[in-house]
Amino acid sequence: MNLQITSFEDYQEKYQHSVEDPEGFWAEIAQNFYWRKPWKKTLEWNFETAETKWFKGGKMNITENALDRHLATRGDQPAIVFEPNDPSDESTTLTYKVLHERVCTFANVLKKHGVQKGDRICIYMPMIPELAIAVLACARIGAIHSVVFGGFSAQSIADRINDAQCNLVITADGSFRGNKSIPLKSTMDDALIQCPSVKKVIVATRTRVPVSMLKGRDLWWEEEVKTVSSVCPAEEMDAEDILFILYTSGSTGKPKGVVHTCGGYMIYSTYTFANVFQYQEGQTHFCTADIGWITGHSYIVYGPLCYGATTLLFEGVPTYPDAGRFWDIVTKHKVDILYTAPTAIRSLMGFGDEFVEGKDLSSLKVLGSVGEPINEEAWHWYNEKVGHKNCPIVDTWWQTETGGLMISPIANVTPTKPSYATLPLPGVQPLLVDEKGDELVGNGVSGNLCIRFPWPGIIRTTYGDHERCVQTYFSTYKGLYFTGDGCLRDEDGYYRITGRVDDVINVSGHRIGTAEVENAINMHLGVVESAIVGYPHDIKGQGIYAYIIMDKEQEDIDLTRRDILATVTRIIGPIAKPDKIQFVSGLPKTRSGKIMRRILRKVAEGETSNLGDISTLLDPNVVAEIIDGMVK
Repeated sequence: MNLQITSFEDYQEKYQHSVEDPEGFWAEIAQNFYWRKPWKKTLEWNFETAETKWFKGGKMNITENALDRHLATRGDQPAIVFEPNDPSDESTTLTYKVLHERVCTFANVLKKHGVQKGDRICIYMPMIPELAIAVLACARIGAIHSVVFGGFSAQSIADRINDAQCNLVITADGSFRGNKSIPLKSTMDDALIQCPSVKKVIVATRTRVPVSMLKGRDLWWEEEVKTVSSVCPAEEMDAEDILFILYTSGSTGKPKGVVHTCGGYMIYSTYTFANVFQYQEGQTHFCTADIGWITGHSYIVYGPLCYGATTLLFEGVPTYPDAGRFWDIVTKHKVDILYTAPTAIRSLMGFGDEFVEGKDLSSLKVLGSVGEPINEEAWHWYNEKVGHKNCPIVDTWWQTETGGLMISPIANVTPTKPSYATLPLPGVQPLLVDEKGDELVGNGVSGNLCIRFPWPGIIRTTYGDHERCVQTYFSTYKGLYFTGDGCLRDEDGYYRITGRVDDVINVSGHRIGTAEVENAINMHLGVVESAIVGYPHDIKGQGIYAYIIMDKEQEDIDLTRRDILATVTRIIGPIAKPDKIQFVSGLPKTRSGKIMRRILRKVAEGETSNLGDISTLLDPNVVAEIIDGMVK
């Protein structure tokens, strides 16, 4: 499969081709995949009605590209390497041949229980091989998977099941996470009280925690796979048939079910995987995300497998049994590519260098960052302590809605710059606009990041509510896809994401990105992490409220406050100085590590009576502590 860009000149040529002739460019890429029937039309689109169709009329199945196609040439190559939560447990390897067999077997289990093409299946599982198998088994038979992160509450699960009207659930008795065991089946049971559409629940065994199994509804995975054949022909799918729904929390209302379809998503996730990470034959790719998020879908499962890569699946957390776990995994499995989040990097930095020093990280070729802009201090630590200045850092910007990477360096091709996502990938046409929607041309400008032309991985709709898709992504600026992110394009034409546009604070008429202020605060000695929000200010319009975690208790809090203000003044200027600083022991984060700024904003504004649902937070107790210590 010849997809890779080989040099910066090659990138510039391919990018130019992708902009001048997008249909020709993507049609050429798509020829590298296995299609049962060729497409009749490469692209149809209309951003005003939020309708995009790629490879119209093409017939295929993504699992034939992720599995069957590789059997003749790499049947015995590791497809998935599983590293369990407890390092004393043995890791296991599934070759392409074994993975294919298990996917086909489980697909037959689903068919045995009446699952048909187009049915929605909710998957709520730990990070074990069965999760990847369940995802691929759904795709094999044309069922639509909706993976719910294995840390969500019963109410969150119920909301997602009911929105998609799932008729079957795949879960496990429990999951291991660090030194904790989490009861997944009992949480699912609580959710299902509100979910009349669910007829069957298939339960994999992991923790052996006692569970309630209802006669006629609940089935054990291990028993069911014994009753079916391991031969399951793949269902023929149209390129625009739905592959999966993935829920993402919106700034308003209930979560949105982002829909991705079979053909375009397959091509885009594979193309971006191959290029950004510059994956080479025989390498091991370790993406530390959970499959419950888009990063796991695209860069643990579909992208790597469609490209014939070896992908590493890790059940645990980076700090168990100690803060050296990631580095132990890299050493043990000779990991070539490590793709993780700035939250994890900053957390590991906070434990000190002793956990990374002395580990054999010589196998590493590429480091990746995902989920939020990486601040400079974390970028340098990652570069020096983990990459030993030998590994390019690909600081990737993309979204659940984009299906794959959008703006990112290409490893060993694009010259990098700390905290910059650098340049758009081929097929991605970004532009910056001001509040009125007028394009900001040239370099050295800051504005709202939009995309002017569709790419194959673009969101197709929000499940069951297309109007919401139109309103959220295509109505703010006519004829453009609006990302919701602010962005700076510097003098070199490099892009730097400055955070969500609703996380931009307008202080005395100056627009200040929260990420920018946080970067400055985080550079201060002793600061572990910070979060910035705006609050109403009598004179400035908006003031800046900072929540800061320090590495140890401060003897003189006032002095520390003044020192931090001096740091911010020095790095950005006095306009960006926080008006209020509150020292906290933790921040309200979702289980994926995303800071819930909505909560911090309300506390800063003094509106503590209605904070909305905080049950999905990693640690809901943090909120009470923050309210108690609120700076008046």
